[in-house]
Amino acid sequence: MKSRFAMMVSMSLTVIVIIVFVILLSMTLHEAMHAFTSYWLGDDTARLQGRLTLNPLAHIDPIGTLLIPGSLIALSIISGTQLPIFGAAKPVPFNPSRVRYGEYGAALVGLAGPLTNLLFAVISGLTLRFISVDIEIVKVILTTFFAVNLGFFVFNMLPVPPLDGSRVLYAIAPRPLRDLMNVIEQQGLVFIFIIIFFFSNQIGALVGGVINALSQIIIGQTLF
Repeated sequence: MKSRFAMMVSMSLTVIVIIVFVILLSMTLHEAMHAFTSYWLGDDTARLQGRLTLNPLAHIDPIGTLLIPGSLIALSIISGTQLPIFGAAKPVPFNPSRVRYGEYGAALVGLAGPLTNLLFAVISGLTLRFISVDIEIVKVILTTFFAVNLGFFVFNMLPVPPLDGSRVLYAIAPRPLRDLMNVIEQQGLVFIFIIIFFFSNQIGALVGGVINALSQIIIGQTLF
């Protein structure tokens, strides 16, 4: 018979494997929808750079995809507190000047990824809420899929370059603000990491608060 400790370790490893799998799948769907939407709107930049694919290896960013979510998972396990799980993949390249509908088309490209995550969060969340699931591992998968996708949606919709929410802001912002956002976007994810480092508590509270509000609507209870 397995000891209690061995069973806990086994369960933890199982949960970690599930979380990693869900993160990779959710990230891949997110980025692929960016690529497919930009291609559908007339820009083949993503296709030419090999990003029009469901292969997760094409979309992995070492820091945004592995380090940030991995650190949050580790902190959750160590602290015994369920922290918001969010991250970012390697940005899908596209040329805003080549997509149809100008900045509004670019906004659609930006929204495609987060809205894909929101869709899967809603599907998995409503399944948990209204369908009786008796198999524990299935519950864990659905709960993880719900939490990760909801986290990806909220984090990526922050209106800060180069996150996807900034593409919506580009469509309605005045020219001086667009110029400033272009400068920030040139720094890539470095700017995001600086913001997270200095304002981690505020961002965590904001992201966690929005996640909890949406979770309450979808599954009838908060996550954190």
